[in-house]
Amino acid sequence: MSPTAVPAPSVRTPSEPAPAPRGHRAHSRRRHGAGAWAVAFAFLTVMAFATVPAPLYVVYQARDGFPTFTTTVVFAAYGVGVVVSLFLAGHLSDVHGRRPLVLASVAIELVAAVLFLVWNDVAGLVVARLVTGLGVGLVTATATAHLAELRVRATGSSDAARGASVVAGAVNLGGLSLGALVGGALAEFVGQPLVVPYVVFVVALVVAFVVVLAAPETVDRPEQPVPYRPQRIAAPEGQAGAFWAAGVAAFAALAVQGLFTSVAPTFLGTTFHVTDRLAAGATTFGVFAASALSQIVFARLSQQRQIRLGLVLLVAGLVVLAGAAVFLQVAGFIGGGVVAGAGVGLLFRAAIGRAGSLVGPEQRGGVLAATFLVAYAGLTVPVVAVGAALLVLPTLPVLLGYVVFVVVLALVAGTRLASRAG
Repeated sequence: MSPTAVPAPSVRTPSEPAPAPRGHRAHSRRRHGAGAWAVAFAFLTVMAFATVPAPLYVVYQARDGFPTFTTTVVFAAYGVGVVVSLFLAGHLSDVHGRRPLVLASVAIELVAAVLFLVWNDVAGLVVARLVTGLGVGLVTATATAHLAELRVRATGSSDAARGASVVAGAVNLGGLSLGALVGGALAEFVGQPLVVPYVVFVVALVVAFVVVLAAPETVDRPEQPVPYRPQRIAAPEGQAGAFWAAGVAAFAALAVQGLFTSVAPTFLGTTFHVTDRLAAGATTFGVFAASALSQIVFARLSQQRQIRLGLVLLVAGLVVLAGAAVFLQVAGFIGGGVVAGAGVGLLFRAAIGRAGSLVGPEQRGGVLAATFLVAYAGLTVPVVAVGAALLVLPTLPVLLGYVVFVVVLALVAGTRLASRAG
């Protein structure tokens, strides 16, 4: 069943009730506005927790002596968890409500945090990362849709959905940047680097769970039971070209992010001999922060111009990164990653926005879940391929091959997406 359609009155005051979905009591516009902040905080916390281990992999690796390929396996477990969760449950908020699934996601991340604390050998890392992915897969499409609906009800204007999409994109990638920085900083300056970061996020996740309890629901309760089925990766009727262009563009964008949350810290240590934990976290932070910031700075550009600018930044950044790897220039490697990250943010946001615009509210959660499913495959599959290639090939050729693959994919999908965008 669909979320209740929201009219756009211009005289409603913050204390007046917004239209309530069937089966739920009405709340004031102010309550919906506060609920949007609560969901944004929970979304940010879940996404930040997802990258806390990124700068810590080198610590685990030094302690246990496992090869880089094991790091990619641990990272891949996260990607598998995201994909499985999106496939099995990413669309369920269209029927069962946004708030219950956001709460479930936060609860799953709490379980993952405890696993990191009590079971931190390689097997435990794999399981904890898998569980982390399950929570992330549950929240991405759900929170994106929930934020838009809460803002529309809070303002009484359907135009607020556009601003909410900017917030959702910035929170998604900004959270990923924040987690890497916090994890690296705590590991560098506080004792017990494999304990303290997870304790901090246990507290943050508990707070997130509590504040989301007060967020209003925005989805109608179904009048009749709805049979369960997994998420289909299928384009909306008559929109196959636009849907797949958006999905593949998002795949290419997250393939860049996958590089910086898996093997890039190891590459910094082995090739550039940068072993500082904060430096590793700051590098990942810079890439993801640029992704989040570019979405905000260029939010007023048309979707088509955002895509084109994103392609220019992504390709230029990856070319600089590849050149820096060849000539052993660490500043160029990091700087190229940051520039590419800015392009990733624009391309990813445009892809998700385009996919969400293909259908009405009653199908938006499912279509977003399908798009995120394709996107997060880009976060996993190429990185595992890199890890496997590193078993038989030197680091530099593998990195250069990865760059060529992502550039070609982004150019093909991004060009098609831009041709269909407004």
